[in-house]
Amino acid sequence: MKTALITGITGQDGSYLAEFLLAKGYTVYGMVRRSSTLNYERICHIQTQLDLIQGDLLDQNSLIEALTFSQPDEVYNLGAQSFVPTSWNQSVLTGEFTALGVTRMLEAIRTVNPKIRFYQASSSEMFGKIRETPQNEKTPFYPRSPYGVAKVYGHWITINYRESYDMFCCSGILFNHESPRRGLEFVSRKVTHAAAKIKLGLQKELKIGNLEAHRDWGFAGDYVEAMWLMLQQDEPDDYVIATGISHSVKDLVQIAFDHSGLDWMKRVESDPKLFRPAEVDFLLGDATKAKSKLGWEPKVTFEELVKMMVDEDYRGLVSKNPNLSPI
Repeated sequence: MKTALITGITGQDGSYLAEFLLAKGYTVYGMVRRSSTLNYERICHIQTQLDLIQGDLLDQNSLIEALTFSQPDEVYNLGAQSFVPTSWNQSVLTGEFTALGVTRMLEAIRTVNPKIRFYQASSSEMFGKIRETPQNEKTPFYPRSPYGVAKVYGHWITINYRESYDMFCCSGILFNHESPRRGLEFVSRKVTHAAAKIKLGLQKELKIGNLEAHRDWGFAGDYVEAMWLMLQQDEPDDYVIATGISHSVKDLVQIAFDHSGLDWMKRVESDPKLFRPAEVDFLLGDATKAKSKLGWEPKVTFEELVKMMVDEDYRGLVSKNPNLSPI
């Protein structure tokens, strides 16, 4: 039986990964920051099967203590300040968590047990102002946000520790991956939640940013399997994880509102105030390497994903407002 430590376990990816590893028979530790208010909503259904321990990517000693206590075979570093718009307002904090936090964890692993296998959550936001289409593991990075810049640092410091200390360190360059557990601030969930609320008469319209931005969207539940597969290989490496199909935000809106029986053109307004200071216009991943070496394939289509999210948002709203009827 293997043991894994997950940072960011209370987030979208962390919760799906924890479920996946538990099903594989792992002992799963989740590292959580101390807080006076606890937000375990995404893991409450499996919380009794998890061992939650305190730790903070800003505090080196707490990482050493977490590793010493849990003695993991594998560490999945999913903890970060991961909301791109916030990274402009909190750029230094984003750098501390999303960039230097990776170094602190790698150094803690090197101190406690350099044989621990390490997964770093890299991001397609590192490509930013794209140099080629589609983007693969050799595509040059050109990040367009403090978040993207911080992720580039985390990616390269992972490679540096792998090459400098012969540690088993992998980075998964994951393109956009969503689910009903995605935070409400993210555009995918903002859209599906609004479609459900408008259907129920709880909201009149949706204001959104750039409708023409294109992303390669997949299902988070599929993508956590790729994380695990990376750490099961004989040699560490980096992999792009994507569907290979790009859709616009407009496509996302149209599917969500059509599924709710709504005319999106009457309900959705593109607001320039919500545009990014530096936009990432088009992302499309090439996951050929992951498919050939890991045997990984996405299972849930974009349309299935959007409908799944709308349905779950609708059910959640109805459960809180049982007297509501759809318009």
